[in-house]
Amino acid sequence: MQRPFRQVDVFADEPYFGNPVAVVVDGKGLVTEEMQRFASWTNLSETTFVMPPEAAGSDYRVRIFTPSRELPFAGHPTLGTCHAWLADGGTPQRADVIVQECDAGLVELRRTDDGALAFAAPPLLRSGPVDDETLHRIVSMLGIGRAEVVDAQWVDNGPGWVAVLLATADAVLALRPGPADLDVGVAGPYPAGSPEAFEVRAFTPSLGGVGEDPVTGSLNASLAGWLLASGHATAPYIASQGTVLGRRGRVRISRDPGGAIWVGGSTTVGVTGSVDL
Repeated sequence: MQRPFRQVDVFADEPYFGNPVAVVVDGKGLVTEEMQRFASWTNLSETTFVMPPEAAGSDYRVRIFTPSRELPFAGHPTLGTCHAWLADGGTPQRADVIVQECDAGLVELRRTDDGALAFAAPPLLRSGPVDDETLHRIVSMLGIGRAEVVDAQWVDNGPGWVAVLLATADAVLALRPGPADLDVGVAGPYPAGSPEAFEVRAFTPSLGGVGEDPVTGSLNASLAGWLLASGHATAPYIASQGTVLGRRGRVRISRDPGGAIWVGGSTTVGVTGSVDL
């Protein structure tokens, strides 16, 4: 069966410098094994499948797959899937909000003032301090000493993130980690007055080897909650990610008066067509 397909570049202000997501815009009738097989074949960090909504108030349902597993939530696939759904003629129930249903629950999205998309950061499934054994695993993987870690925290909003803060963005860029065996996010601040507030890198075993993800919405969402709450950051701010991989990811973090954190970025369709599934 021919199904509409779009590949969307996310979190880059110019095409092909962000993180691509493959979106099967009509996944109705596909079973899990078929979706996982196709996601393994695309070999992107995530592939998504748009399904009819099931929960009251949702505009569409999405299932999100890495090459090896299904995720309850992921950030750049959320923005890319919403862009593809809208581009394929999707009409939200409310003019100002798009509501995505995923295994992590309902996620709201909205247009930003510059026409980009942003999603409301979902609640954390796990937070709190990192135990000594886990922190030892992290610093060993990153190839750094324990003293180089300024702070560490569980920031799991679905994929399993644990985060560490280093002293500077340069320290983050200098990392040459070994194979990832945890979903680890690393952030370090740029000097005051820089266009970007933080450099961010994300490592996950689901990508194999060192497993570095180019630009990661879910991590930036949970990092923002931690960094803002702990006083390490103030909103709004821009995070840079993907520099070491030759990407120019820019993730825009804002917080509304009610305290909700929004994670935004540019989205551009790079490939449009159909797939036989």
